[in-house]
Amino acid sequence: MLPGGVANPDQLRTKAKAIEFIKSFFDTDKPVAVICHGPWTLIEADVVRGRRLTSWPSLKTDLQNAGAQWVDREVVVDRNLVSSRKPDDIPAFNREMIELFSHAGQVRQMV
Repeated sequence: MLPGGVANPDQLRTKAKAIEFIKSFFDTDKPVAVICHGPWTLIEADVVRGRRLTSWPSLKTDLQNAGAQWVDREVVVDRNLVSSRKPDDIPAFNREMIELFSHAGQVRQMV
């Protein structure tokens, strides 16, 4: 689970070891959950190309420029990635994150 907010992801994306760690989850198909501004770390790890996800609205252009399909929904699941936009979305985010994590190792389709 990658943190949201503005400061946490902004600082995290400047740490090479953190980005390597995040990328390793995608390389090995481990589940990842991200909310709010957290997708900045995914962009830095170069793992959003061809993915469908959501985020805080101001990241829309960043994600599209990195090759993602951005959608405005409270929660999006794309294979081993679950994403949400904001604190109001936490109930849906938690539901899908628990579902994804409980089926780790099994590939899920987009919802």
